[in-house]
Amino acid sequence: MSTKKVKVDVSDKEGNKFTVTFEGRVTRQKVIQLLDLVEILGSVSSATEVNNSFPEGSKFGKVLQLIEKRFPVGWFSSKDIQSIYENIHGESIGLSTVSTYLNRLAQRGMLYKSGSAMKRYRLQHETTISSSAEIRP
Repeated sequence: MSTKKVKVDVSDKEGNKFTVTFEGRVTRQKVIQLLDLVEILGSVSSATEVNNSFPEGSKFGKVLQLIEKRFPVGWFSSKDIQSIYENIHGESIGLSTVSTYLNRLAQRGMLYKSGSAMKRYRLQHETTISSSAEIRP
């Protein structure tokens, strides 16, 4: 049986360093909780802080909130965001608009962007997260 291990190294603005290691059954929920802990330690610049610079009812702000809540960990596409946005807010948003917003967030360093034809995005955190699997007898 293999055991998964997630290690998070965190440095805060004051130069303090923390290392958090989780070993065992790693689930999406546990990784989210681990990232919440990292945010509490103060090293992750939360997208919420950036979100406050946008009008609360703006489409850009709504897209950013949607990403934070629905995709704190993991990859997503502009079509994913478009579909969920329209379901939650009951209003249409163009795919080109979503793509533009995601590209801007990637340029600002808030999202990782991958792929050329089929672009995928995920939230970028200032922490280094390494995952390894160990095999035990």
